[in-house]
This record gives sequence, C-alpha cells and structure tokens, in this order.
Amino acid sequence: MTDVGRVRVGTSGWTYDHWQGVFYPDGLAKRRRLEYLATRLDAAEVNGTFYSLQRASSFRRWAAETGEDFRFAVKGSRYITHMKKLRGVEEALGRFLASGPLALGEKLGPILWQLPPNLGWDAARIGEFLAALPRSTGRAAALAAPYAERVPDPCVVADADRPLRHALEVRHPSFRDPDVVRLLRDQDVSLVVSDGAGEFPMLDDVTADPVYVRLHGDTELYRSGYGEPALETWATRVRAWAAGESPVSPHTVAPDDPARRGRDVWVFFDNDAAGHAPRDALALSARRHP
Repeated sequence: MTDVGRVRVGTSGWTYDHWQGVFYPDGLAKRRRLEYLATRLDAAEVNGTFYSLQRASSFRRWAAETGEDFRFAVKGSRYITHMKKLRGVEEALGRFLASGPLALGEKLGPILWQLPPNLGWDAARIGEFLAALPRSTGRAAALAAPYAERVPDPCVVADADRPLRHALEVRHPSFRDPDVVRLLRDQDVSLVVSDGAGEFPMLDDVTADPVYVRLHGDTELYRSGYGEPALETWATRVRAWAAGESPVSPHTVAPDDPARRGRDVWVFFDNDAAGHAPRDALALSARRHP
C-alpha cells in the first residue's frame, strides 16, 4: 500500500483585526492570536516577509508561541520577485535568508515565491533563479552569512542541516506550458496550486513533494468563502495528492506518472475577508482524512 503523506492546513497570516470576534474570541490579546490559531490548526504562512524583512527575534517568538508539531511556510520577499523580477538577486536573497527564517529551526517549512502578474514565462530567468535557491538550511546559512551585517537582527546559523523546500506561485497565463512543469520537476520545486477565483491561472500539475495549495477565494478573490461542495472537492484532491496520486483535470498541463509514493500537502487559505480563511481552514482540516 502506498504511504500517505502528511496534510497540513492553515491560513496566510494571522494578524487580522477583523477576525476578532469571528475567529478569535472577544477579549483575546493581539499578542496571543498566533498562540490561539496554533491550537486549532497546524500551519501558517508568514506573509509579512513578502513586504519587508523581519527580525530573527520575531521568528524565535513565533516558534515559541506554537506547539511542537506546528510549522510555518515563509513567503519570499517581493523585492526579489516583483521589483528585481528574479534577476541580480544574490544580495537580496542573502539578506532575506539572513533576516530570520532560520531561527524557526525545525518549524521552518517551504519558502513560497509568488511571482507578479506581469512576469511571464522565461525559461532562462526562472531556471537561473530556481537553481540559485538553497536546498538545505545549511546552504541557506552559508548564503546568508555574508549579509549578516546588512540586516538589523540576523540569524545566519542553522540549528541542523535540514532539507529546505521551495514553492513557486505563478500569475501570468504564459506559464500554462509543459516546459514550466518539466523545469520545476527537474529543479524539484513545487508548482503552487493557486485558486484565484479565475483572476489568474490555476495549474494543478504535481512537480515536487510537497504539494503546495493556496486558496484565495472560491468566487471572489480574497473575499469569498468556500461552501460545502467546494470544500469537499478540495478535500478529495488533497487526499489524492497525499496518497501519491496525480489527478488529471482541465488545469493539468503535463500529467505525471500515476504511481508515486505519498506526498506531504500544505494548504493555506488566503480569503481573509469576514474571517473566511480560518473557518474554511478548520472545515478542510476536518476533511483531510477519509
């Protein structure tokens, strides 16, 4: 029997004031929001790292506020993806890695790289960037060390040399190309299954372990929740991916070999409006197993 991978379900961020009284209990202190979320779910995306470099002390605090089994995905800097557009990013990548993700220790999960909508498929550009990414925390520490003095509160030492995974979220229609899938499989990078209510392309090809899923809204980007039928559909897909299957759908560009070992699956809800994200995450989490 095929081994089944671990399924983690969480939200993209946790600091939303409008979740108070909807998901967070009335009266819960802001500083305890992550602690509360971690009692209900087992993962979260750190999305503040997309907008600015954080501090190692923040990452250490987040690790301390969550249980032993909790994990974080970390969103890569938009300076790298949106401003530099993946070119000439050696220093920017080093500074990002030095800014604290390694302080999460064993709680550090995949690093998410979200591309801008105006960046189309360019095999050389994407391939060069993916090849430069560190595949272990030890390598990440080595890339970070030369830039320790250029960030305010660095962490450039890994507590152990662990595998480091990466996921790529694309938003330009030109990425609907079998060459994209082949490149990511060659580089062992996860192609994000990104549901953006039709605002950007959704590709569901499995390119690496883990399968990384971002759910931004069922019918309205960032604003709509997922009803029971939609949640059951996603749960069915998640269970299939975890079991090692590669279901083919209209969103599949280059079907994979069907017989594979189980894969881990990370699912994050980014439909934060009206508290949909944590509610939907809890509902999907309850369906993650048959």
